[in-house]
Amino acid sequence: MVKPLIISITTTALLGLSPALSHHSATIFDRTAVTVFQGKVTRFTWTNPHVYIYVETQTENGELVEWEVETDATPILTRSGWTSTSLMPGDQVLVRAYPDKRIEHKHALLVSISTETETLSARSYFLRKTDDMDLRSSASDISGIWELGYSDFIQFYENWGEAMLTDRGIAARADYSVISDSPQAQCIAIPSPASLISPNLNEIKITENSLIIRNERFNVERAIYIDGREQPAEEPYSNQGYSIGRWEGETLVVETSLFEPHRSPVIGSGVPSGINKHVTERFTLNEDGTELHIDYVLEDPEYLETPFTGTVIWHYAPHFPMLGFDCDPNNASQFTLQ
Repeated sequence: MVKPLIISITTTALLGLSPALSHHSATIFDRTAVTVFQGKVTRFTWTNPHVYIYVETQTENGELVEWEVETDATPILTRSGWTSTSLMPGDQVLVRAYPDKRIEHKHALLVSISTETETLSARSYFLRKTDDMDLRSSASDISGIWELGYSDFIQFYENWGEAMLTDRGIAARADYSVISDSPQAQCIAIPSPASLISPNLNEIKITENSLIIRNERFNVERAIYIDGREQPAEEPYSNQGYSIGRWEGETLVVETSLFEPHRSPVIGSGVPSGINKHVTERFTLNEDGTELHIDYVLEDPEYLETPFTGTVIWHYAPHFPMLGFDCDPNNASQFTLQ
């Protein structure tokens, strides 16, 4: 029989363990407390965009219940030391997780899970290898594989929370339900600038007439044309928009418009984007070639009172292979189940 242990702990001392704030259903989890329980793994689904762990535990009154514990996509977990066999049915584990705000649901977002031999956590890989000088390669240009630092990820969402919205933006945010309205649950990718802070790897390839930016999440590819063309007036709208670039010295300046409407382009915020959305990005390699600094300006007069601006830093990561994944609609929408 599994020994009962279900504890709720305030997270003041555990914020450093926080998993991704951009999780597509993060708003349904209570991140002011951590639930801790022991139990037995019943299922472990190595799927995308989210891996699920099912753990049976015993309540204080002796009832057996099964928790559904949600965590990251397989590429992120792979770089964090996980494999598809990290957990097996029957494994005894200790789980730390943020519980669903709907207290009747045994559903949680993973902080960490401990077996008899190791403790695994979500997104533990960020920059963990940068102290190994053999892996601190320098890029000669902006091409290559890049990863995001965790601090920029957090800063983006903190800044977005202070964005000045129009009345229409405020109303749309108030009317948004992540349970029923999330584009991520329909395998719809996020566009720039929120795509810049995706915790998945990005790869930049330079061709004669364009740059291709590929993000692991949903295997999204974005083309930036650098052949001198003008921004078209009537090109079809698309999820990633239409991007043209120009070089200003060592900086690539990218102008993107013609985004198709999106219900929540900043994951979980519920503030849509309109057809007049425009994004300006400036990509600059730092002096030693280890960082790519990206300044962005988001203009969307339908929903933003003033432009939203910021800077993101990508870190050169040639030691990581691009893994990518295809989105499984059943998996993506799983958290919406009542």
